[in-house]
Amino acid sequence: MTQRNQWLDWAVELQALAQAGLFYGHDQYDLERYERIRDIAAQMMAQQAGLPLEQVKDLFCNESGYQTPKLDTRAAIFQGEKILLVQENDGRWSLPGGWVDVNVSVKENAIKEVKEEAGLDVTVDLVIALQDRNRHNQPISAYGICKVFVLCSVLGGSFQPNLETLDSRYFPLDQLPELSTEKTTQEQIQMCFDAYHADHWVTRVD
Repeated sequence: MTQRNQWLDWAVELQALAQAGLFYGHDQYDLERYERIRDIAAQMMAQQAGLPLEQVKDLFCNESGYQTPKLDTRAAIFQGEKILLVQENDGRWSLPGGWVDVNVSVKENAIKEVKEEAGLDVTVDLVIALQDRNRHNQPISAYGICKVFVLCSVLGGSFQPNLETLDSRYFPLDQLPELSTEKTTQEQIQMCFDAYHADHWVTRVD
């Protein structure tokens, strides 16, 4: 782990401790101390990530209660020896997916995201992996994030113009386009290929 990542990890942990203290604490002096710890954590994050302090506070200090990881689903869909990727608005590519909405399950969210981003109707067949995002993707996130990779089969549909993606295409592993690596890395795509070819895949869990 690099020194920069260590600082970011410390800032994230301090923020989580302060958030829990602010929610569960009752003593006014303790609450002031927790608030100060949260401010220091935000300053650490801003300095190490190179972001404006107010932006970090908006992203980093806007929740209450016990802090838990967010969920992000990513769908692996194959056509022969090619995997489906969607093109983000910045021109880079990723596995279709996104944040799990509060009113849907992981399975429902994966299906919804594929429909929205790639125009396809799919079934969810297998959980490939549960990954701690900050162990696999850069840059380090201010939040704890669990990435859920699922293997899907296509029922029908086709790409439709939408607000989230510019295009969707199937790519062989040795001809991948520029990836949106904060969402999908080459190693994660390789893992999906491994699961697709396996006779008996064992879900990987960080």
